[in-house]
Amino acid sequence: MPEEFAPRTVDEAYAVQGEFVGMRGRELGPVVGYKIALTTPQMRQMVGVQDSIAGDMLEKTLLRGPARVRAADYTRLLVEFEIAVELGEDLPAVGAPYTRESVAKAVSAVMPALELADDRNADYKTLSAHALMLIADNAWNEGAVLGELLRDWRGLDLGGLRGVATINGAAVGEGYGRDVMGHPFEALAWVANNLAARGLGLWRSDIVITGSLVPTKFPKAGDRVRFEAGALGSVELAVD
Repeated sequence: MPEEFAPRTVDEAYAVQGEFVGMRGRELGPVVGYKIALTTPQMRQMVGVQDSIAGDMLEKTLLRGPARVRAADYTRLLVEFEIAVELGEDLPAVGAPYTRESVAKAVSAVMPALELADDRNADYKTLSAHALMLIADNAWNEGAVLGELLRDWRGLDLGGLRGVATINGAAVGEGYGRDVMGHPFEALAWVANNLAARGLGLWRSDIVITGSLVPTKFPKAGDRVRFEAGALGSVELAVD
C-alpha cells in the first residue's frame, strides 16, 4: 500500500482487515469462521510479527470436501493442512480470557481441513518489511475445504493426532496436532482472545481452522491434494 495508507500498528492493521473483509463480504457472504496464521516462532521470525495472526473466513469460501477449485482463479494458490473445529456454544468477548480447557467445552465437532490461500506471488524474503500488511490482507485467506464433522471427539488425543499430506498420491509432509501451539485448542483459545481484545466474539456454528500441521504446499492445475488426519478421517481437493 502507499505509505500514507499503510497500517502503522497492529490495531490499525486489523482495522484495515475489517474494512477489506466487509468489502469482500458483499460478494462472498458474511463471516462464518476464522483462521490463525504464524503459529510457530520460526514463522513469526520469518514474517517479522511477534504473535500469531487471525483472519476471517467468508460463507461462500467454505467448501465441503471432496471439492474442486481452479488454479486460474488464484494468483498463486497455496494449501495448508489443519484440524478444524465447529462451535456449539458462543465464546463472547465478555468471557475472555479463554483457555484451552474453557474453549474445549464449546466445541461441538472436529474435522480435517485444507486451508485455501493466495499469496499473490509474495516475496517471502521481504515479508518482514511489510509484516502488518499480512494482517491487513486477511492473512491471505481464500477459504477452506472441510472434511466430515466428527461429533464424538472427546475421547481422542488431538495433540497426538498424526496428519499426513499427499499430492497425487505421494506423501509431501506429516505432522501432529501438538505441532500447532502445543494443541489445536490452544490455537482456538488464542483466536477467541484475539477477537475479544477487539470487542468481537466467536459464535455457535462458527468454524475455526487451527493452523497447519504440514508446511505450506503450492498445488498446480491437475494436482489432487489429500489430508489424512487419523481418527478424524480425510479431506480431498482437486485443482483444475
